[in-house]
Amino acid sequence: MLELNIAQNQNSFSSAFGKYFARVEYKETMSIDDMAQHMAEHNTPFSKGTIAGILKDFVDCVREQCLNGKTVKIDNLAIFKCSVEANGMDIKEGYKIVGGIGGLPATKNPDGTPRTPDYTKEAQYAIKSAKLLAQSTGSFTRKELNSDASFRWTKAAREAIDAIVNPTPEPEPEP
Repeated sequence: MLELNIAQNQNSFSSAFGKYFARVEYKETMSIDDMAQHMAEHNTPFSKGTIAGILKDFVDCVREQCLNGKTVKIDNLAIFKCSVEANGMDIKEGYKIVGGIGGLPATKNPDGTPRTPDYTKEAQYAIKSAKLLAQSTGSFTRKELNSDASFRWTKAAREAIDAIVNPTPEPEPEP
């Protein structure tokens, strides 16, 4: 069961300013050791320590492969891949790249000789940040999630909604 809370959009520049949105209330974050314990309780012949070791190696390998430009598909869970948030750049004649983090060196060295572009360094300037994406796959698709998930409001959300829908009147000041 997914429990929901509400949050009001406070961004005055947004077309959704003032609207309320449902947000999942996360109960806890499970570590690899927590998952290993959970898996060990599912009638497996493997110990928590064995499962934890396998999971830790698995995480290291997924990270390594994603950082090598590969996607990693875990059937019925997700496809993991690295992506980037890029800086906007103006690419001008002579391969001078302007923009990005602090700009880039000119196409000529200080002595006037042509500069050999260092495309590895220039690629770094083109990137704001790297990020990991996970896209659901197999029986863990959005359609399946929508049919399998059930929701309820948290007690705090129900109270907040009730307070918005049925505000209590402010007491009249005494004369």
